[in-house]
Amino acid sequence: MISSSDIHNSKILIVDDQEANVILLERMLAGAGYRCVTATMEPTDVAGLHTSNRYDLILLDLQMPHMNGFQVMEALKSLQTDDYLPVLVITAQPDQKLRALKAGAKDFVSKPFELAEVLARVYNMLEVRLLHKELQIHNDVLEQRVKTRTADLQESYLETIFTMTRAAEHKDEETGAHVQRISYYSRALASMLGMDDAFIDAIFFASPMHDIGKIGIPDNILLKPGSFTPEEWEIMKGHAAMGAAILGNSQSLYLRMGAEIALNHHERWDGGGYPGGRRGEDIPLPARIMNICDIYDALRSKRPYKPAFDHQRTMDIITHGDDRTRPEHFDPHILATFTQHHEAFRDIFDTYAA
Repeated sequence: MISSSDIHNSKILIVDDQEANVILLERMLAGAGYRCVTATMEPTDVAGLHTSNRYDLILLDLQMPHMNGFQVMEALKSLQTDDYLPVLVITAQPDQKLRALKAGAKDFVSKPFELAEVLARVYNMLEVRLLHKELQIHNDVLEQRVKTRTADLQESYLETIFTMTRAAEHKDEETGAHVQRISYYSRALASMLGMDDAFIDAIFFASPMHDIGKIGIPDNILLKPGSFTPEEWEIMKGHAAMGAAILGNSQSLYLRMGAEIALNHHERWDGGGYPGGRRGEDIPLPARIMNICDIYDALRSKRPYKPAFDHQRTMDIITHGDDRTRPEHFDPHILATFTQHHEAFRDIFDTYAA
């Protein structure tokens, strides 16, 4: 609530090149109880004074040498972060009143001054100005609360994702940090590819859910150290569709992208992947990004069927191939970007090692 005391403690600047007008306005305002009134006869000083003092009201004469009131208002506009120009113009020219309002002034006072009119317009303008500032402060507080709450929700959401994915992978202690690293790999690669902030944010939260479908794969197959039989391999491949089914039909952008990645992250650029044998750009971009990140981390990590490889050997396999992985499995542009910045992925692995 704005009180009369708040209004009379407001900071006021008088700008007029005529000393008699300045003295008259100072006496009017002091007599009405205003306690923070200053003045200048130099219009070129107004912008600097306002920068230092942030006046609640500026009584501005329009007819001044060197710099008229309209030019002063233009200079003030660049300083106002809230688009509110606290200017009450003083003019003896009726035709300038409308122009002044269009230029951003909030009200005007005619010369010669009438005490009652000046005090009424000053009081009303200050009341509106203080209410505007109070509203701005309230909005800033609300905006900060929204940002804080959003950050809390995202942190909670990410923890939920990690918990959910660990539930699918808890039998293998080597994969505990895998889902966390996948987030950072995918975010880094998406950024390197020039994706927008919304995409980068989404893939960071969605990519850890790529193997959620493994929760439906029997232990004797999921953790088998040797090769799969054809029947076992068909069961194992089913985790992609299971993951998509678990995450699908959601209103959440993260879960929708998570389902897209879960279904397609084993597809290959050359069409030799599963479950749909999709090829090229028919494979969704998030899955193509996540695929090379997943392969990199799998090669760097110990698995039931293999030891952990160092960064150099992993990059050699990705770029030249071995009996399981070939460079033609990857989107060529994504592979080139990954290879160009490969040290970043080494650093992520080292930072978030299990």
